[in-house]
Amino acid sequence: MTKVEMYTTASCAYCMAAKMLLKQKGLDYVEIRVDTDFAKREEMLHRAHRRTVPQIFINDQHIGGYEELAAAAREGKLEQLSGSKP
Repeated sequence: MTKVEMYTTASCAYCMAAKMLLKQKGLDYVEIRVDTDFAKREEMLHRAHRRTVPQIFINDQHIGGYEELAAAAREGKLEQLSGSKP
């Protein structure tokens, strides 16, 4: 089973777009809110080495933000990363 983790904030348009894209692809995800938990923000910085949201991990591999997720979906790499069929 594919493990998708996404660090987000409540008011982030790119976070909402990433959630919609993952839903369209049939991928469930765990949302980790960094605007309500400072420790999770620190965890995100440690894992992704980035301060912006969303930060997306698939099977513990850092994908990046929404733009990288969308590019992976366009190029068919999202299916490869997640092990799902196009």
